[in-house]
Amino acid sequence: MLSCDICGETVTSEPDMKAHLLIVHMENEVICPFCKLSGVNYDEMCFHIETAHFEQNELERSFARINTIQIRTSDNRKDNTLQCRMEVNSSVHSACASNHPKISAQSLPNDGTLEHKTFYSENLTESRKFLKSKEKECDPSKIKGSIYETTYSSPECPFCGRIEDCSQDMENHVKTKHADLLDTPSEDRDQPLYDCPMCGLICTNYPILQEHVDLHLEESSFGHGIDRVQCSRDLELAHQLQQEEDRKRRSEESRQEMGEFQKLQRQYGLDNSGGYKQQQLRNMEIEVNRGRMHPSEFHRRKADMMESLAIGIDDGKTKTSGIIEALYRYYQNAATDVRRVWLSTGVDHFHSSFGDKGWGCGYRNFQMLLSSLLQNDAYDDCLKGMSIPCIPKIQSMIEDAWKEGFDPQGASQLNNRLQGTKAWIGACEVYTLLTSLRVKCHIVDFHKSTGPLGTHPRLFEWILNYYSSDREGSPKVMCTSKPPIYLQHQGHSRTVVGIEERKNRTLCLLIFDPGCPSREMQKLLKQDMEASNLKQLRKFVGNLKHKQYQIVAVEGVLSSEEKVARRQASQVFTAEKIP
Repeated sequence: MLSCDICGETVTSEPDMKAHLLIVHMENEVICPFCKLSGVNYDEMCFHIETAHFEQNELERSFARINTIQIRTSDNRKDNTLQCRMEVNSSVHSACASNHPKISAQSLPNDGTLEHKTFYSENLTESRKFLKSKEKECDPSKIKGSIYETTYSSPECPFCGRIEDCSQDMENHVKTKHADLLDTPSEDRDQPLYDCPMCGLICTNYPILQEHVDLHLEESSFGHGIDRVQCSRDLELAHQLQQEEDRKRRSEESRQEMGEFQKLQRQYGLDNSGGYKQQQLRNMEIEVNRGRMHPSEFHRRKADMMESLAIGIDDGKTKTSGIIEALYRYYQNAATDVRRVWLSTGVDHFHSSFGDKGWGCGYRNFQMLLSSLLQNDAYDDCLKGMSIPCIPKIQSMIEDAWKEGFDPQGASQLNNRLQGTKAWIGACEVYTLLTSLRVKCHIVDFHKSTGPLGTHPRLFEWILNYYSSDREGSPKVMCTSKPPIYLQHQGHSRTVVGIEERKNRTLCLLIFDPGCPSREMQKLLKQDMEASNLKQLRKFVGNLKHKQYQIVAVEGVLSSEEKVARRQASQVFTAEKIP
């Protein structure tokens, strides 16, 4: 239990003491000390107390709640207290009633006691100031007839225990030092409090809590909306970045493909940089600039080239003849390690020149094959009156074959144009040109290796069967009536003019390479030819290791009807595959 040091009222807890100090001693309005009624004037409050709290309206209890003077006796407490109160009431009221504005003789009853209403004015602070001043004037030791044997107890702060000399000082102390403890009315404190489940804020009633939580939910919904918008923006940004990355990747792939395509165009002579004529003139000019060709020689060769191009016949400056005959003589007299050898009919060797270096091998091999056919009487009917054409003429002849309807797919791949380009040709173009000339031939495709380490022993066996139908009982050197074989592999082509069967039963091809210059080939024409000179012709099984080989083998002459049938068959080009 706590007792108010100002008015003496007893309360049960510290919060109730705060409320009591705030309501009773800090407000200037008139408040009922019993039921806390407020908001009425002084007379109405007196009437309220007399009617509603009559039994409680006793002078001793009311005076004790306002005064801070407590009187105690050591012997008989009831008698001394009553006697003391009577003396104090009689002396104080007689001395002070005339000076207090609210206490007058008219307000006292006939028996000299003070009614309750005289102690509740419109301003209790003013009454307390008056009582305090009169306490000093009315010293109990100076009152006549006083029977006081009491002591005075100074008020003590209910919050911190501080002791003051008088009630006014205590009130000022409480207001200044403990104002933060007095800002919550007891009525509000008695109400139930509600904790926000989201942030822990304490609300005084449920509607406020509900409104507060709704704000949380709205904020959360707004936050989720912001998150969704941000997520959508992130997805859009990621999509844009992915599109940009894909665009850059496609652009890079397209650039690389274009670079590869241009490289292939240059490699196969489709880069529109000119054809045989332009390259011939350009390379001769380089030779002149380097001092390796005299200007007069340049003009002489240029004139010969223009004449050759005009008539469409090769000038023969790269041709070497008589090699097959020289090989026959060599095998007859030497080559002791060779058991048998088969040679094709006579073939002229053609090598590349300034005009076709790097891309003209296919044309030069066709010239070799055609030179053999022109020496064979069996092909006079289809090749009557022909000469070895120059490279631009061969290009024109292939274009004419395409116009007849041969190999439309191959023509499309080369844009139906060869003249004025450095376009490569292969087995299909050679087949097309020979078929258009009514020369019977076919393509055999050795599309994968048939031996160890990527070798093609089946290719050697096929060529051996082509040149020899009966190997037993034949002489050591056999000059057959078979034309040479056009041999194509990736990036290059050559001409097979014979095959050796060695004493150890291994096979060796004899090949003319258009990349071999005339000065090397002419060494084979010497009477004292050595075996080392054959090294450039001989190719063993271990020397041919390309992934794929194709050959064009001549078999005879086509009739007009067969030519038409083969032209129709070339709409979808097929070849014999081994294996």
